[in-house]
Amino acid sequence: MRTVRRPIMVFLLPALLTATCLAAAGGPASSGPAEASRLEEVEQLKTRVDELIRLIEQMRKEQRQQQEQIARLQAQLVALQGAPEGPGQIDVAPPEPNAADDEVARLRALAEGLAGPKPAEKTPEETVYKARGLSLQQLNPEISAAGDLVAFYRNQEGTRERSDVLLRGLELNIQSYLDPFSRMKASVHIQGDGAIDLEEVYYTHFTLLEGATIDLGRFRQPFGIVNRWHEDALDQVQYPLALRRIFGDGGLRQTGASVEWAFPEWAGAHHGLTLQVTNAANEHLFAGDALGTPSFLFRYKNFRDLSRDTYLEIGLSGLFGWNDRWRVQTAPDTVVTVHDALGTRVFGADLSVLWEPADRALYRNIEWRSEAYVLNRDLLAPDGSGRDTISAWGAYSYLQSKIAQNLIVGARLDYYQPAGRDYAALPGLSLVPLAYPADNPYRWQIGPYITWWQSEWVLFRAEYNYGWGRGMENDEHVLWFQTVFAVGPHKHERY
Repeated sequence: MRTVRRPIMVFLLPALLTATCLAAAGGPASSGPAEASRLEEVEQLKTRVDELIRLIEQMRKEQRQQQEQIARLQAQLVALQGAPEGPGQIDVAPPEPNAADDEVARLRALAEGLAGPKPAEKTPEETVYKARGLSLQQLNPEISAAGDLVAFYRNQEGTRERSDVLLRGLELNIQSYLDPFSRMKASVHIQGDGAIDLEEVYYTHFTLLEGATIDLGRFRQPFGIVNRWHEDALDQVQYPLALRRIFGDGGLRQTGASVEWAFPEWAGAHHGLTLQVTNAANEHLFAGDALGTPSFLFRYKNFRDLSRDTYLEIGLSGLFGWNDRWRVQTAPDTVVTVHDALGTRVFGADLSVLWEPADRALYRNIEWRSEAYVLNRDLLAPDGSGRDTISAWGAYSYLQSKIAQNLIVGARLDYYQPAGRDYAALPGLSLVPLAYPADNPYRWQIGPYITWWQSEWVLFRAEYNYGWGRGMENDEHVLWFQTVFAVGPHKHERY
């Protein structure tokens, strides 16, 4: 009876094992349990299946041993009684096929199905060894170059030169990260006559102060927006009229230190603050600085997205410095130098609005930008009349639109009003263009333009300027043609 019960248990055990698997799997897969819980249940199920398989294999081994023992006993019995002949011969039946093997295979397939597909084995990546000398070019700085060619035709009473073609310069821009914390940028302007102007060269550190970047060197200062841009990267041929008259044709750029903070978003807008301490090297504003007193600049900007397609930025700027050396005429042929420290202040405000539909940004946009400048300068009057304060102010506003992927049209309106002083044009002591010897002088200028980008490396621009006013230059008409061509990874960068 014992040899009969064991095979029965072996054949009943797969049924019990199947019931256990279904109970552990929870019947049909439910849609509610989390992925992590399902994986844990599968792992438990696999463990139980492995244990049951181990028990089945152990029982199967015992069954084979019992069958072999029975066969030996039957052989011994035949040998003792004598081998019967004919129909009475005892046949030893071969072992029956083991159904447990098939059941074990079925259980393995069931467990693998519940566990899901096996992850694909990744092919080990081949290690490639390179000579270190082949990567030395990565140490080279990034170099870009831009050529700026202009031609003009002028019609102005009292001016003999009507037209000319000028290579305003070749600008070399060099930059490179020095390490994970800092970067170096330089801009060298080679003028058409061969003169070299070191326009910018400065070092930037990103992590010395939390949330701030530090610049050390010579740089174009962020008084407003456009002053920061290089001349070949302007939206028009020249800087705005008021900027050129107050800061000079090249704008405001001096040597010193700058700290710029970017503050967290507040009230739906982002905020930034820049503080700079530089030498007083601007000839228009600080030509009389003999003590080497530094100048100070601040700029606050606030920018936000008005909608998905519309961006707004407003800014306020201020510049402060001193002059302490003055040339004063005490007699018709006598000019003396007088020392008296007096302040110079320039204030500015700017507004920029950009509409650029997100789904058509390559083909359509409208940009409106405006800035205003106000100058107050204390001085010793060159005619010997004592202390005085002159005030000048100006503004510009332009609107431009991208009407195709490579075509932009726009127009800019400029206004400038200097101070009116009788002593402003004394020979050798002129205060022009900050003051003119006229009553209420002013000048307007309007300039429509069109820019065509032949490619991302080359642009062509045609611009017409008409200037008129009182107490300054004569009215003029100027037609400009400009070509800017650039190469390198940072071509046509603003700054």
